[in-house]
Amino acid sequence: MVGLVSGFGLVFTVSLFSWICCQRKSTKSNTTPPYKFVHVLKGVNIYPESLNSKKKFGADEKTELAPKSLISKTSLHLDLEKRDLNGNIPKANKVRSSPDLEDFSQPQLPEKDKDSISPESVKSNASILSVDKQDKLGTLFFAVEYNFEKKAFVVNIKEARSLPAMDEQSMMSDPYIKMTILPEKKHKVKTRVLRKTLDPAFDETFTFYGIPYSQVQDLVLHFIILSFDRFSRDDVIGEVCFPLLGIDLSDGRVLMNREINKRNVRKSAGRGELLISLCYQSTTNTLTVVVLKARHLPKVDVSGLSDPYVKVNLYHAKKRISKKKTHVKKCTPNAVFNELFVFDIPCEGLEDISVEFLVMDSDRGSRNEAVGRLILGSSADGTGGEHWKEICEHPRRQIAKWHMLCDG
Repeated sequence: MVGLVSGFGLVFTVSLFSWICCQRKSTKSNTTPPYKFVHVLKGVNIYPESLNSKKKFGADEKTELAPKSLISKTSLHLDLEKRDLNGNIPKANKVRSSPDLEDFSQPQLPEKDKDSISPESVKSNASILSVDKQDKLGTLFFAVEYNFEKKAFVVNIKEARSLPAMDEQSMMSDPYIKMTILPEKKHKVKTRVLRKTLDPAFDETFTFYGIPYSQVQDLVLHFIILSFDRFSRDDVIGEVCFPLLGIDLSDGRVLMNREINKRNVRKSAGRGELLISLCYQSTTNTLTVVVLKARHLPKVDVSGLSDPYVKVNLYHAKKRISKKKTHVKKCTPNAVFNELFVFDIPCEGLEDISVEFLVMDSDRGSRNEAVGRLILGSSADGTGGEHWKEICEHPRRQIAKWHMLCDG
């Protein structure tokens, strides 16, 4: 009897020990482990116990999968692409349906109006908006005053706002301003260049002495807004013309602002004409060029006057070998030069020789602008080629002709 009781106690002790071990194992599996793996790219905390048997780190591949009910409760669904850097899943934004989007993008129109809308009307509206944007070149702010003690006229160029970008890469401009007092064009100044800005603040003051107060009403201020270009000709943004007629400067400084307009100085259809005389001396192998007259030159300045002169370039096989230029003729669209130049020809005959004439407008203090261009040579078109053929056929004869100028 004693042996039976001791055997039963032993079995009970072993069963109790096994039950306690199973309970400890089950409670341990349900608790969160003290360690964790951090996803390097997305920053997501990954616990091995929360994954299925295939995703566990160091798990045996032969273990069977848990039931779907248990997996849905314990597994961690990881959508790394949908999570942010902190491992959180952002809330989904409510997306408008297609009717809502139509209501948001364009106002509701009656059915009759919808039928009347055509693609051509939409294109015309878009073109009008683009033209309006292109025509807006900014605003110029400046001030004028007269110093009675020094008998001087004073102009302060303050700033310009909302200039267009002339550099397509940086979407910026390097603006500066040239100012000329018309109509005599004796006083010409320009500001410094301000780098990479569309709202330059110059705040530069220019004082012009020797201008009586009685003549101020007859003056016109001509501003040209440009963008500096290191590798080519500076870009012209626009211009402002401000007549001083009716401006009373007796009470002190007057602040002004004007919209910048697109520059349109070449209003005439043609470039004008140039009268040239040529003579080829076959014995001395020289070419005599006489620049006689120019007429009907276009208006380069707002005043309607030009200061023309002519540059003469001699080319051999498309390479310039000599250059000359005439004197400047002040304030005239019909200039009389009567200047003679003699060029030595490096080869026999005039087949590879050509002469270029550039009519320029002299602008003190800035780059001179080309008014028109003329080419005389064997390959020239129109009257240029005809004139050249005549001097080759009739050496030692001076032959003069009028030629139309083309764009420079």
